[in-house]
Formats: sequence, structure tokens, C-alpha cells
Amino acid sequence: MAFRFRIPNIGFRKRMSWSDFTVACIVGVLAGIYTFKPGLQQAKDEIERREALKEIQARRKAEMEQDRPTQTAWLSLFKRIVKNSNTRYSLLWLTGGLLFCLYASDKAVLSQFQLENGTLLGGPVEIPLTVNLRQLNSITNGLAQVQEGAAAVDNNEPVPYSFYIDEIEIKESLEKYFEEQANKQMFEKTLNIVCVPKARFQVIPVERCTATIEGHLEAITVLQFSPNGKLLASGSGDTTVRFWDLNTQTPFDEYGKAHRHWILCLSWAPNGKMVASSCKQGLIGLWIGATGKQHGTKLLSGHRQWINSLSWQPLHLNGSCRLLASGSKDTTIKIWDTHLFKTVFTLSGHTASVTCVKWGGQNLLYSASQDRTIKVWRTTDGVLCRTLEGHAHWVNTLALSTDYVIRTGAYEPSKERASDEYDHLDESTLQTLASERYEKVYKLFDTNGGERLVSGSDDFTLYLWKPETDKKPLARMTGHQQLINDVKFSPDTRLLASASFDKSIKLWSSRTGAFLSTLRGHVQAVYQIAWSADSRLLVSGSADSTLKVWNIEKRCLLFDLPGHADEIYAVDYSPDGQKVASGGKDKVLKLWRR
Repeated sequence: MAFRFRIPNIGFRKRMSWSDFTVACIVGVLAGIYTFKPGLQQAKDEIERREALKEIQARRKAEMEQDRPTQTAWLSLFKRIVKNSNTRYSLLWLTGGLLFCLYASDKAVLSQFQLENGTLLGGPVEIPLTVNLRQLNSITNGLAQVQEGAAAVDNNEPVPYSFYIDEIEIKESLEKYFEEQANKQMFEKTLNIVCVPKARFQVIPVERCTATIEGHLEAITVLQFSPNGKLLASGSGDTTVRFWDLNTQTPFDEYGKAHRHWILCLSWAPNGKMVASSCKQGLIGLWIGATGKQHGTKLLSGHRQWINSLSWQPLHLNGSCRLLASGSKDTTIKIWDTHLFKTVFTLSGHTASVTCVKWGGQNLLYSASQDRTIKVWRTTDGVLCRTLEGHAHWVNTLALSTDYVIRTGAYEPSKERASDEYDHLDESTLQTLASERYEKVYKLFDTNGGERLVSGSDDFTLYLWKPETDKKPLARMTGHQQLINDVKFSPDTRLLASASFDKSIKLWSSRTGAFLSTLRGHVQAVYQIAWSADSRLLVSGSADSTLKVWNIEKRCLLFDLPGHADEIYAVDYSPDGQKVASGGKDKVLKLWRR
């Protein structure tokens, strides 16, 4: 019997036997079971996943129920803090402080503080870029006090500092410095900040003439204050040496009348007890500074022509300051014993006029000459140590980095001790005080110590030397357009100032010889310059009959002081910073005060 069925999608009929139908059913059942098994396994997995998820949610719900009391307590505490005005403001300040610290920490730099001679002040410290000069001073004083000990700091009085990075001074803050040096490449390294100590006191600039004193009958060629600034001596073309009482602003009754020719040089002994003068006849006179009377009965003679320069033995080497050096037109240098009135050494070696002599703090004598050389002599036996060569014309002037401390001897302007007290100290005490002051200045350039020498010439250049050890110059400084008439180190030894016939004054770095600035204002040749005791002011005298006071920090003219009727040949700033004296072709001495 045939079984007939209809396939819906196929439009034809087909006969099938029962055996074929049975086989087809079995095959269909087996295929369905095979395809249904994976789906069944997936369904089981989905059921297990949902059950596990329910268990996790149940555990989390239980944990939240346990933590709810603690969270509620913290929330209630925060609400009470916010509701209380005092605690609310404290919270705001705390938040602001934390935000500022985060900001500052993002703008901080690792810095190493050090002195000019290379001495490190502690280790590297991280400071924010927003730190200002007052804060830098506090950091530096703290580091210095920790390193040197509290006993090394005078009464724990803070020392003012100026700060330099690569010879460029920080004016306001580190951030301002980096803004100004935006074109400079900065790498990830420790920033070296050089700390330069400044004077604890500040000199008030002079601004008016307080006295015009007559006495000399000819032009005043030279003048100088005593080491403590209480007395003043002047030399003139009238062949006299006069001493002036600065309290009454009148000349002493006694004065030097032994010379018979123009007074060319004048120099106070570092102990302030004696003054030496020289004239165009080549004679040297000695005078008692306190009275103006002549020391001894005769003038020192030995030079065959006039004397261009005088220099006393430093106080820290000899408490009595009995030795004196003189350089003459006759090409020789003589060292005199002012107690025995005789020559100790005659130093011959120059082939032309000796224009300047300087007695250094290490018992070396430096001499400049028109033979274009500078010679270094050992004063203990008169031996020539070395000759410094480089200039192409006459060498006119010399300056030592220790000139100021040698000139003032034991007198310290920053101390509160009255200057009259120094008159009652014995020679050994004065020598000890002078030695302490000298050692501090001597070690400013190097931890091992060292003096620097600068020379000015008719070749319009200056040379910077380390004369104790080297024959080669450290730097050659060019820029002046006329011959250089005067050059001086600042009392803190940081700067050099040079005066020229080109009507300008130039400032230089005493470490590298780098040019810093030009001070213009005079309309005639600048003859002489003088520093204030705190190194912040400079006064200059010129052929245009005016004095000018310059602000060194701002590199600008501070005061213009007219008053003289003719050229100003000599000017000096008192070591105590109280006054300036000037003299010139109009034969009068003028005192200037604040």
C-alpha cells in the first residue's frame, strides 16, 4: 500500500514507502537532539549567571546596610562644620593653602646657594619660583648660620644679600628672572644661585654743599680723608699741606710749609697717625695727622725727579706703619723707614717714569710705569718677582681689590663703636682688628684667598690681573675712547669703576672683567672717582666743574652737584659715608653732606 503525502513548498506528489518514512523520522529526531543540546547548555549557564548575580547584589546590599551608620555620622559632622562660620572659614583657608602648595610645587626649582668664592651653603634645596628677595635673604641667612654656627653671626643680625645667576642679578623673584631670560635655554639641572653679601648699613647720598673753605692760594691738586673719616688733608700748588677740622669746617693753625714746590701726592697712614706728602722737587714730607705739625725736622730726599705716587705699608702687616713706598719720574721706587728717616730699599727695573705704586696685603709691592709694564716686588728683600706685560702705551693707574680695607685699617664703618675709640687702642690691637678685616676681604674671590689688580692705560684699555701667581691677565677690558685716568674697586670688591677723558665712567665685573654699564652725564674729562663705604654710590669729579653722584644699583645719575668755579682735580668720599670733599682749580675746598 502506498502512503501519499503533500510537501507544501513543492508542487508535485511523490510516493514513499513506510520504511523510507521511518528512516526519515529517525534521522530528523537525531538531528533535532544534536542541535538542541548546545541551546540547552546555554540556557543552563544563563540561569547560573543570574543566580550568582543575585547573590552578589544581596551581599553588597548587606554591606551597605552595615556602613550606613558610619556614613551618616561623617555626613552629619560635615554639615555641622559647614553650618559653623568659624570652622567654615578655617576649612576654606585650609583648602586654599593646599591648592597653593599644589600650585607652588608645580613651579619649584632645585637650587644650590653658594658664595662668590665657591663655598656652598648647605645642600640643594627646592624653592618655589614665586620666592622674592626678602625670602631669599631669609633662606641664605639661615643656611649661613647653620653652616658657620650662631657664634659666627654678629649678634644674629641678618646680612643683606644680592643674588646672581650666571652673572645676572635677580631683581624681584625667580619667576621674574626666568621671564626676562625667556630666550635662554634651561635644562633639568640644579640652579646655582650666587649670594653676594652687601653692607649692613646704607650710606645716605650727599646732595648739598655745606661749606666752601678758603685757605689755599693755588689750585688744590690732591686731598684725602683720614681712615676714620674725621680729618681731612689737602695739598696745593701753593706748596702747602693743610689739615681741616670737619666739625668746625676750618683749617688747622699748623700746616705743612716745608715744601718748596707743588704738592703732587698725599697719603694717610692706615693707623691715621701720620700723613705723607711729596712735591715736584722729589722730596717727601711727614706730618702728624692730629695736629698738622711736621714729623721730624727734615724732608726725605733721594729721588732725582718728582714723585708720582706714595703707598704705606698696610696696618695688618705692621702695627706702627713705619714703611712707606714712593714711585718717581726717575724710574725708581724707594722704600723708606719713616722712623729712622732713611731708605731701606731702592728698586730699579723700570725704564721709564713710575706712575703708580700699590702696597698689597701680602707684602708685595706693585708698580706701574710709562714703559708699559707692571712689576711685582717682594718688599722683605726687594726682589723682583714678575713683570706683567700687555699694555700698548703708558700705564697710568693701578687699583687693588683690597685697597679700601687696607686704607681704612682697623676702622669698620658698620660697627657702632665711635671712631674716637680707635685713637686709644694700642698698636697690637689695631693690627689684630685690621688683620681680621683684611682676611675677610682677601677670601672673597677664592676660598684660598687672593688679591686682584686692575691697570688703566693710555691705550684706552684696562687689564685684570691675579698678580700673586700669574703673569697672564685674567681679562682685557675695552670700550673707552680716550685714555683712562682713574680706576677703583668698590669696597665690597664686586665692581670696578673706571674714569676716562672720554667724559664717561664705565662699570665692570671684578670677577670676569665683563662690561656692565656706562655712566654718562659729564661734558668734560672725568678726573677722579670715589666709592661710598657701602658700594651703592659713586661720586665723580670732572673738568666741567661739577660733581655727580651715581646710583650704582640703578645705573643712573642721582644728584648733579654744581658749585665749583673751575675744573675739579680731587674728590674723596669719607669712609664713614657722611661727607664728600672736593677741590680744584678755583682754590677752594668744598664739603658736601646729605
